[in-house]
Amino acid sequence: MSNGEDWLYRPVLAGCCRAESLMDGTLDLADVADLNEALDVRDENERRARDWAKAK
Repeated sequence: MSNGEDWLYRPVLAGCCRAESLMDGTLDLADVADLNEALDVRDENERRARDWAKAK
């Protein structure tokens, strides 16, 4: 998204939350930041597992 909202919607697209939770205030920016950090960790772990599997 050209307006930077991809960071906000990344957890939604990953199935971690619903868009309504962002819009109605159930989740705040700190929650979105935590979810994005968790997704970063997941992505890094998956990358490392792929690299490890390729090296074998």
